[in-house]
Amino acid sequence: MLTIKDRGIIPFKKSYLIYGRKAMYFEELKINMAADIPPAVIEKEKMIDFALNYDNIPLHTDEEYARATPFGKLIAPGVMSFMSVWVKYLEVDFIGDELLAGKSTKIEWIKPVYADDILTGKAEITNLVKRNEKNGIVEITIKAYNQKGELVLTNVTEAVVKCKQI
Repeated sequence: MLTIKDRGIIPFKKSYLIYGRKAMYFEELKINMAADIPPAVIEKEKMIDFALNYDNIPLHTDEEYARATPFGKLIAPGVMSFMSVWVKYLEVDFIGDELLAGKSTKIEWIKPVYADDILTGKAEITNLVKRNEKNGIVEITIKAYNQKGELVLTNVTEAVVKCKQI
């Protein structure tokens, strides 16, 4: 069995600064705080590989079949499109090491994503609910656009975030 290290993947460790520090506690986060998400390129080979492993339907894997659909060509699996944006969001993540856990996520796919599309986006804090003295729920809304400026997906994720311990 190949390990992460054997596959040449380096585990992600946040070492960047967010608003001048490594992470933000619940009390430091504000509604409407926003960050631009760096570009994510949807590479055809990776798109097909993902589909073969996780969403093996002809619309994602069979070019001849896809040409006969209203899309006219292969489209990226929706979850792959979202995860391609999500991993780029993590480069500008508001919460960092103060994240305790994910709570929920809702993805809406608005337009198809194709091979070689370049997705960019914006992440914004859209709700904050303090649960107790130890943590609160942070709602982050992501809007992702293709290189034509078309909205292709939205995501609303709720995360459990540490409060400052005084």
